[in-house]
Amino acid sequence: MEIGHISFRLAGTDGVSLETAKIVTVLNNMGHNNYYFAGELDKNTDNQGHVFPAIYGSMLVPEAHFTHPEAVWITRNAFGTREVNPELNDRIENLASSLESSLNLFIDRYKIDLLTVQNVFAIPMNLALSLAIYRVIKNNGIPVIAHNHDFYWEREIYKTNCVADILETCFPPSLVNVQQVVINSQAQRELEKRGIKSTVLPNIIDFNSPPPAPDNFNADLRSSIGLAETDLLFLQPTRVIPRKGIELAIELVHRLGDLPIKLLITHSAEYNTMDYLEKITSLAEKLQVDLLYLPALFQPQRQYHQGKQKIFSLWDAYIFADFVTYPSLYEGFGNALLETIYFRKPLLVNRYSVYQDDIEPTGLKAVTIEGMITEQSVKEVRSLLNNPAQVKRMTETNFQVASRHFSYETARDRLERIIKALHR
Repeated sequence: MEIGHISFRLAGTDGVSLETAKIVTVLNNMGHNNYYFAGELDKNTDNQGHVFPAIYGSMLVPEAHFTHPEAVWITRNAFGTREVNPELNDRIENLASSLESSLNLFIDRYKIDLLTVQNVFAIPMNLALSLAIYRVIKNNGIPVIAHNHDFYWEREIYKTNCVADILETCFPPSLVNVQQVVINSQAQRELEKRGIKSTVLPNIIDFNSPPPAPDNFNADLRSSIGLAETDLLFLQPTRVIPRKGIELAIELVHRLGDLPIKLLITHSAEYNTMDYLEKITSLAEKLQVDLLYLPALFQPQRQYHQGKQKIFSLWDAYIFADFVTYPSLYEGFGNALLETIYFRKPLLVNRYSVYQDDIEPTGLKAVTIEGMITEQSVKEVRSLLNNPAQVKRMTETNFQVASRHFSYETARDRLERIIKALHR
């Protein structure tokens, strides 16, 4: 089949883009051809690799991105108020109409047989795109997998709004040609309350492929980011947004202050979270924590900036990490957690609810906290740093457990059932 994948962006290192790439790799292995439609695309999406799957064609439509000026205006006027701006409906309609035309062109150009809609029916970051997709798939009846990573009702910023009709219709849509897929059991239960059935497809990783190792390209990574030979590298492999709880990672390093630890953040702040970046930077300075905020040096794939500056892959950072911090306040699932397990690294986890429900019961081992760094958690991290044999036991157990529950084989089995259901 020819399968199209639609999202606000399919680029960079955010969870939706990375997880979509993995799903595409699985679908490629199943014999399907895949195509991208988004407001932002990686320049080299036709390159195969650990992150980039083979894409047979793509359509870049800037109006689909949540940072497009018109989408930003709509979002600002749709949420945080219950009063309808007289212009709001007109501007949603105008942008949706333009996006409908682009979507129909995408489907016709690549003769698309099946669409996956990646989080656009879950988070209203571009209402016009969600509405446009809804109208297109309702009119043409094309089979659709709505892959929902996290829903708007989980976020406080969307609770007050003046677009209840669009939210009711599109988030998510209840159409016979749409199969709903969620990434955790909590979301599945919430949809059941709304009368919508769904399939759980957790985040995945290819445990059958060995992780990359130190090589000539990344041999100078530690020195490039300012590490001395004796420094310990703590990795915070997440975007800089408040729900990632990065202040907890900073506090952990502070309380291990007798050790030469540097805390590396590989992802960037979002356009609307620069104040959070300033907050954690100030906190690190106050607590005398050596915080390395270096998103410019890490991308999904290795490259040279302007042919000179070496840009490492995100996975290069994992290779050299001594410990991974994952103190998120909440997550839809936990992509970085699986990457940590894949690279056999010890980690600290804040026991967010999905971790408690869907991940911890599988038998994974981590230093865990309940919203705060405790003396016990500091003691456990220190013990791991001083005991390589203990780290090896923990990480090998985690690798074996995750291989059984969160593999590409897991995704293939569920995708086969979903696609079969759509074509009955």
